[in-house]
Amino acid sequence: MSRLTRIATPLMTVVLISSAPFVALAQNSPAGNPTSNTVTQDWNTPPPGTEQAQQGFRDGIEAAKLDALAKRKIDARASHLYVHPPVKGQDAVNAYRSAFQSGYEAALKHAPTS
Repeated sequence: MSRLTRIATPLMTVVLISSAPFVALAQNSPAGNPTSNTVTQDWNTPPPGTEQAQQGFRDGIEAAKLDALAKRKIDARASHLYVHPPVKGQDAVNAYRSAFQSGYEAALKHAPTS
């Protein structure tokens, strides 16, 4: 009996401890919240579109952050990735630049003011 207790007690403890995060996730899930019927999108989530456009949006956000930190001119069109986009084809370049500018402006709009 004592051998069974020595094995079973730590095993039950591990099971109980490992199930706690799942309970916490279930309590915070939006499915249980009747007021969260609408889907919210973060400002830094790229809009739907091509992979090049989504990458342009993310690159625009990063470029705005880096320009602000380096105290460079705040202008999306002056950025290296805007001038030399890492995509091929005129349609892809136009989509990348448009999304880049949108991401850049979104980052400036949501930048913490100091």
